[in-house]
Amino acid sequence: MDSELNIVKVGIAEMKIVSPPRIIRTTGLGSCVGVILYDSMAKIAGLAHIMLPSSHIARDPEQMNKAKFANTAIKELIAQLCLAGCHPGRLKAKMAGGAEMFSFSSMNDAMRIGPRNIDAVIKELKDNKIELVAKDTGGKSGRTIEFNPLTGILTVKTVNRGCKEI
Repeated sequence: MDSELNIVKVGIAEMKIVSPPRIIRTTGLGSCVGVILYDSMAKIAGLAHIMLPSSHIARDPEQMNKAKFANTAIKELIAQLCLAGCHPGRLKAKMAGGAEMFSFSSMNDAMRIGPRNIDAVIKELKDNKIELVAKDTGGKSGRTIEFNPLTGILTVKTVNRGCKEI
């Protein structure tokens, strides 16, 4: 059986849920943050590819893509995982991304999307009482991440820096 068939791909500003034998992957994490929420007893995991820290900039809250923003993606992912059979008290998190892909001499805080995304995801996890058990964030390089709900291992491939498991 082709292992690629068991890989569920999550695009930018998307979220999806998997259970074994499937694994979940997202690519192109620059300033974006990939956050995985999982229940190790239920062996179910969800991944959100978050682009921006806050939905307050959304023009139309009714038509807004909840997966795009840290403050809405985490809540929505929790709700979807609970519907899929996870227990909210058992959810744990891992995250990667949030690089500063561009540096400008006159860098104002609004341009620091990566660090702001990291801070927003951490805040949402705390607000929802979800333990962040591992992270690989910041830096200046893009990442690809892959999570296996059977093992609970997040594989992080960083441009020009190799691969590691967290």
